[in-house]
Amino acid sequence: MSRIASVLIPMPLPEAFDYEAPDGMTLAVGDQVAVPLGPRLIRGVVAGVRDGTGGNRPLKAVAERLDEPRLPPGALEFVQWAARYAVDAPGAPLAIALRGARAPKPRPVRVLEPTGRTPGRTTPARAKVLEAAAAGAMTPADLARTAGVSAGVVKGLLDEGCLAERLVAADIGFDPPDLSRKGSELNASQAAAAAALSEMAAAGQFGVALLDGVTGSGKTEVYLEAAAAALAADPQAQVLILLPEIALTQAVIGRVRTRFGAQPGEWHSDVTPPARRRVWEAVASGDCRIVVGARSALFLPFRKLALVVVDEEHDGSFKQEDGFIYHARDLAVARGKIEGAAVILASATPSLETLRNAETGRYRWLRLSARHGIARLPDIELIDLRETPPEHGRWLSPPLVTAMGETWARGEQTLLFLNRRGYAPLVLCKACGGRMTAPDTDSWLVEHRYTGRLVCHLTGFSMPKPAACPHCGAKDSLVSIGPGVERVEEEARFLFPDARVAVFSSDTIFDAREARRLVEAMADGQIDILVATQAAAKGHNFPKLTLVGVVDADLGLRGGDLRAAERTYQLLAQATGRAGRKDRPGRALLQTYAPEHPVMQALKAQDRDAFVEAEMVEREAAGLPPFGRLAAVIASGPDAAQLEAFMQEMARVAPNTPGVEVYGPADAPLSLVRGRRRKRFLVRADRGVDLSAYMAAWRARVRPPGQVRAAIDIDPYSFL
Repeated sequence: MSRIASVLIPMPLPEAFDYEAPDGMTLAVGDQVAVPLGPRLIRGVVAGVRDGTGGNRPLKAVAERLDEPRLPPGALEFVQWAARYAVDAPGAPLAIALRGARAPKPRPVRVLEPTGRTPGRTTPARAKVLEAAAAGAMTPADLARTAGVSAGVVKGLLDEGCLAERLVAADIGFDPPDLSRKGSELNASQAAAAAALSEMAAAGQFGVALLDGVTGSGKTEVYLEAAAAALAADPQAQVLILLPEIALTQAVIGRVRTRFGAQPGEWHSDVTPPARRRVWEAVASGDCRIVVGARSALFLPFRKLALVVVDEEHDGSFKQEDGFIYHARDLAVARGKIEGAAVILASATPSLETLRNAETGRYRWLRLSARHGIARLPDIELIDLRETPPEHGRWLSPPLVTAMGETWARGEQTLLFLNRRGYAPLVLCKACGGRMTAPDTDSWLVEHRYTGRLVCHLTGFSMPKPAACPHCGAKDSLVSIGPGVERVEEEARFLFPDARVAVFSSDTIFDAREARRLVEAMADGQIDILVATQAAAKGHNFPKLTLVGVVDADLGLRGGDLRAAERTYQLLAQATGRAGRKDRPGRALLQTYAPEHPVMQALKAQDRDAFVEAEMVEREAAGLPPFGRLAAVIASGPDAAQLEAFMQEMARVAPNTPGVEVYGPADAPLSLVRGRRRKRFLVRADRGVDLSAYMAAWRARVRPPGQVRAAIDIDPYSFL
């Protein structure tokens, strides 16, 4: 009897495909294989092996078992679970899980070693090189660095034949963490939390804890102690630390390296493909025991995952909204349960979903209510822009400008926070009123003065700013409306021409290395005024930063997002929390046209609990998360009539289930993107309803026609 392998393929296919295992080929669950799909061979993963026949037609045979690491059982189970939860094809999360396996292997490394030949001319520099080379083969750069000489000295010895080169395989190993090193000195509150989390992490079983600490309370030091306990309890244990922003990875990697004396694996979109392959293989082999990365690191093939830390768990960046749609915080809890691992959710402003789970006892709740050392929380004041508006054509009010001047005079730093990239968010014609929008898209074009271009932040389209209005032809009629960080920087330079001003946003910081450089410059006091988006609003520690000015505190409250108040409170609490984190008192000034808004009042009083209680009451009355659940269907197509007909058919066949309400179809707020019309359904369900199963049953009843595409988003965070 033949053996049949069910193979998952990293493509949007609804299920695993059956293939015959050839005689002599032994396959096991998790093996990576090459299988024929149409005219080509494609990589897949064995999801099951059984005896039997293929039915009424012969099966194609597995072409090859690849000499690649096996996907561990927990990783494969997690991929399949994630697909069911997100109501998507299993190949979608599998593609994320295999991203490192499909990356190119690191190239062989060129190293130099002595040949024994004596150089024709001996100098002290050459002697140092030969002495260093005798200690072991090194790359040319490492050899020059070790000997303390220029690259030219090394090249001269190589040209004379005193050094020979050879290629060696790149080292994919990671140094083991040194568990004998002591961590930071903890205060009583930190020590109690660290002891509780360490006990949970070392127990070797699933559990979730919320580490709820005010900004600057030392949450990182606490969860690193839990990581040390997990690693010490089992010599094979692995730890994953998830971060919401690439800009934060370098700071946390530095903290991990200091604590454990070893470089952790780094995983995010800026990591080069060969380095990604190196981390993937080291995680699969168990050689890499600590990984610091962005949300997709959750899909790495951990052999024995013992602890998952989700830092800044409230952050919306943990939500992946393109391709395979998921929230890394929720999937981290699921992976912890599958692997029998502990999960720590850390935040100064936890999400309402996490707080509800902590309140009801599903999660353990550990609180750090004071800052570490002598630092204290900043004083927060509201600037009513109706009473003290900025000067005409300016965006910084007189009270904020005065505070900036006083801060600069004391040799301290200011952070001006505005979560809006570019120079101006809107460009319109003062002659005809026409707004500049991206082609075939409802999104406004944002002016960027640094590059002289208009950019669509939704689609990536950009164009030079035209000299005349494309609508009416009027010349020099295009005006910039509203501020972005570039415009605020321009104003700051005008007001303080001798101050050192810099901008921190995704338009000015292109990779993790550049982010590290700017963060270090700010921490070293080389910047007086930093104008920043949310990229600098969380996780960073700037000792001389004593003033935070929020340019537009009302920005996040606009629109129909049910989480608008929660997100605004979280973001502004994080931003203002950058001030006064060391031995100097801090203050924060929030410019607002609505100082009476509950969010502004809660921030001023620093009364998170009152805000959370009021927000919970509203959510519970409406049956919204965390008291209910949401899902969305987003459909798009180039033909408006065809799209409308499909959505009406979807509405007609929606399952009639108690505890489920379907709203729509309705035009999406961004109803045209890249020439495709967009429509949405919103589904609200009671907590007891299996929402994923409901959405899967609904999707099975109707098939999108022609060029219509439909995506399901479980627990949506965007309503555009």
